[in-house]
Amino acid sequence: MIMAGGRGERFWPQSRLKKPKHLLPIVGDAPMLAQTVNRLNGLVPPSQIFVITNSEQRDAVLETCPDLLPAHVIGEPQGRDTAAAVGLAALLVEKTEPGAAFCLLPADHVIADGVGFRRVLAGSFETAEKNDFLVTIGIRPDFPSTGYGYLKRGDDINTNGELPVHAVERFVEKPNLETASRYLDEGGYFWNAGMFVWRPKTILSAIYKYAPELGAGLDQLSNEWTNSESLQTAMQLAYPQLKKISIDFAVMEKAENVVMLESDFDWDDVGEWPAIARHYPADENNNVFKGNGVALKAGSNLSFADPGHTITLLGVRDLIVVQSADATLVCHKDCAQEVKAMVQKVSQDNPELT
Repeated sequence: MIMAGGRGERFWPQSRLKKPKHLLPIVGDAPMLAQTVNRLNGLVPPSQIFVITNSEQRDAVLETCPDLLPAHVIGEPQGRDTAAAVGLAALLVEKTEPGAAFCLLPADHVIADGVGFRRVLAGSFETAEKNDFLVTIGIRPDFPSTGYGYLKRGDDINTNGELPVHAVERFVEKPNLETASRYLDEGGYFWNAGMFVWRPKTILSAIYKYAPELGAGLDQLSNEWTNSESLQTAMQLAYPQLKKISIDFAVMEKAENVVMLESDFDWDDVGEWPAIARHYPADENNNVFKGNGVALKAGSNLSFADPGHTITLLGVRDLIVVQSADATLVCHKDCAQEVKAMVQKVSQDNPELT
């Protein structure tokens, strides 16, 4: 199950509602979603891959990933956050492959080590299939990030699998720099990658226990689906009543059967424009170009240009410059987290640009 319904507003003006970040080659030459699908090759065939997106993006998802079954690309009528998407995914698996474990993956992560990723994911499947565990993947941190949540590793759990499994002692929200540095010094803390594996009955039981209001809404969705025999009709009726909450807040931070497999692969969720600089070479003055660019008397800038377009930088520092066909962003790197606010301002007078 791949979650691909976001708008990617922090990557405006490249990312738009109908063609957001995960449908673009923000890092690499292929769209992020296509990279996520291809990364599963050898472990999960395309016929067993579902994508949960929104209704506006469904056609673009099918165009981006033509090997997916059209019936497996589900367009939510409205966004209700990740807990609702998880519940929908569990219902889909229960209906198509009862009892099968399934993974839940974001569409827009950067992972170069596909072999290592599949190894950890295979171990996560094995753990979830043999136990009533909510399995998550912890990323071993290599710098004190303040942009990621963390998992605190707990006791070892022997499941007789190839990879060690640990209890998750607690989930930690995004820390400040001092706290993140302490986590690295102490050890035992891992980035929360938002990748999960579980069986439908295990996650649905947890939703009913810890988020009963959402559970009731999923029951309504299931009943409407049975009565109408149309998932789209059922979602139209039930989705407005589903509680909008993340799966971390709804379940994972409360549940006692959460376990973690440590990753041994590289990972980046590239959450805003400055993050892409980690994936491209810099010139002698620390300028990074995705696409064509030229710099003179300029340093520590980042630019992103469409094919056939060239961005030139003269006498400027610490800027982000992003070109698209109908809009250009110029902002200081320190303001990268405020791009969403800029999108909201632009949308007031020019909604077609969002």
